[in-house]
Amino acid sequence: MKYMKKIAVTILAGVLIYIFYAFITGAFIFQFIAPSSSEDQQNTSLDKTQSDDRVFHIEDRYEAGLARINLIENAQEKIELSYYTVHPGLSRDILFSSIIEAADRGVNVRILLDGMFHGIKGEAKSAAYAFSYHPNIEMKFYEPFDPVRPWTWNNRLHDKILIADDQIALMGGRNIGDKYFGREGYNGASNDRDLGIINMCGCNESTITEISSYYQYVWDHEFSQYAFPELSKNKEEMAIEKLDELRELHDFHLNVYKEAFNNESDWLEQSVPVNNISFIHNPVVRMNKEPWVWKEITSLIENAEDSVLMQSPYIIPTEDMLQYLNLSQVNAAEITIITNSLAATPNLLAYSGYRESRNKIAASEAKLYEYQGPDESLHGKTFIIDGRISVVGSFNLDPRSTFLSTEVMVVVDSEEFAAMLMKEIEKDIKYNSLLVDGDGLYKENEFTETEEVPWIKSTGVWLLSLLTRHFTYLL
Repeated sequence: MKYMKKIAVTILAGVLIYIFYAFITGAFIFQFIAPSSSEDQQNTSLDKTQSDDRVFHIEDRYEAGLARINLIENAQEKIELSYYTVHPGLSRDILFSSIIEAADRGVNVRILLDGMFHGIKGEAKSAAYAFSYHPNIEMKFYEPFDPVRPWTWNNRLHDKILIADDQIALMGGRNIGDKYFGREGYNGASNDRDLGIINMCGCNESTITEISSYYQYVWDHEFSQYAFPELSKNKEEMAIEKLDELRELHDFHLNVYKEAFNNESDWLEQSVPVNNISFIHNPVVRMNKEPWVWKEITSLIENAEDSVLMQSPYIIPTEDMLQYLNLSQVNAAEITIITNSLAATPNLLAYSGYRESRNKIAASEAKLYEYQGPDESLHGKTFIIDGRISVVGSFNLDPRSTFLSTEVMVVVDSEEFAAMLMKEIEKDIKYNSLLVDGDGLYKENEFTETEEVPWIKSTGVWLLSLLTRHFTYLL
């Protein structure tokens, strides 16, 4: 009995030591590590000459899903995908089966997912075996879970990229999941925005070449590892079985969801020309990253002459972030921010960080609007400067996107394109959002009512804020 008790005490002590070790090296030390970048990387400069690329955007969730199907089924040579997470559901099943169909007809496919939050678990694992087994598909995880090195846990891949034949690239904030592509009325929907780029010249001068080069850099990086470099005999059998299942599933989808396939999408017709376009990204390093994306955005804000419009699902402006923004240089007469209300947000952890600075933002010269939801939330990440410069992609206005995660954004110089985006955002401001007063209360809006927040949700956020206020640098 004493022997068993001694073993239990030893195990408990070991667990507590590991928890302390993980906390110190995986969380606490991040507030002391200076941002850094890789010497063999360079962020793309915003100073570019006239571009022949054209751009389009997709707002509607269902149309965003159709766009991905269309690009995959029309690809002739290669498809490159990079996503943070894949959620179970119809959207995932259609994506997986469409990838197999493309690979079967000779298209080379590369799939890069975050190594911790990829969502390839349970039944999805057999699909990953199938991808790894197929001769035309490669699959990697970026920074897989490493229990020995907790400091790697915060080095997350937050990119959302789809490139087809180096001719069309689709970027934005959408992950793969039904809530991102559900039809009107989908409960718990996440509203986002895709930016599409068309390589008009079919040459290396296109911004798509820069995006592809970045994709290649991350793909080849030591942080990215093959999901299943070797398959056992048993896993090979599972892979073969899953391949047959996905092929049958694709045929089923073609019959049951006919409207989702074989659409003649005219991306050129939907697109507009641009003065110039640039691709920007964060460095690929562990620990705190030099905030390349944030520095470019703050530069644009500081140089704005008339207006700044910012949309982000999370707003957590920490002191470390604000060091890169010279407020005395911000001269825009109109600054507008739109984010999720407590009623709308699905991310209580992030909102607990926003809660600490909410009233301060509302009391500033900026107009702060909160999307009311409550059955839908905002997930788009967009900045519009002077009604001319648009910045769209994966970057959230929080320290995690600023210093910790990989992030990709596209900067577009086009009044026509900016006007299109502003129309969509202003629609949400007018009909689905409320202006926050300096005291934290809402101003009345004839088109929108204040959504009630369940007491358990508001209490949960308050309790979380007691903890997260000490760790906002990780939010």
